[in-house]
Amino acid sequence: MSRFLTAAAAVTFGLTMAAAPIFAQDEQDEDGIVAPDGERVNQLIVYGEDPCPASTDNEITVCARKPEAERYRIPKPLRGIDSPQARAWTDRVEAYETVGSFGTLSCSPVGAGGSLGCTQDLIDKAYAEKANGSDVKFSELIAEEREKRLSTIDASAAAQQKRVEEAEKAYFAQDKKQQSEDAAAEDENGNATVESPVQEPETEPK
Repeated sequence: MSRFLTAAAAVTFGLTMAAAPIFAQDEQDEDGIVAPDGERVNQLIVYGEDPCPASTDNEITVCARKPEAERYRIPKPLRGIDSPQARAWTDRVEAYETVGSFGTLSCSPVGAGGSLGCTQDLIDKAYAEKANGSDVKFSELIAEEREKRLSTIDASAAAQQKRVEEAEKAYFAQDKKQQSEDAAAEDENGNATVESPVQEPETEPK
């Protein structure tokens, strides 16, 4: 009995530890997507005149704006997808052809070379998910927002460089002026010493 309880406790502890990274990942991605460089991306869909939150220094916020009439409707790519009329005849024929298929390029364990068709099957499923997915291209919106941010950074850096160059120019001009004034003052002091030499007192002959 004690062995059974020990084994059950070990299994429970293992499941808890295995699930911990999943919870941590969910908490990390709860507010947005975190890029490898630590940059956070927040993707939103706004409707009508809803405001789009502004981006911050550590977060890029992109908004896809849709008409107010689309707020409570089913997403456009998913409308009528289950109706028989929405399915092309080509897809129906391909579905009939793949029923009970085996052999080369069939993605089936039956027959020689059956596993060779699994890659193409995955590609077809990926394209199908892409066609039935959202019509909002967040990747393009994120790229545009990053370009806008980089252009702002370049403009700020250019303005800062210009201010630094102007400050250096003013400093060197002031230093040159100060050196000229010091040199002029030294020249005036030297001329005054030459024009008015110190006279030695005359001594009477004995």
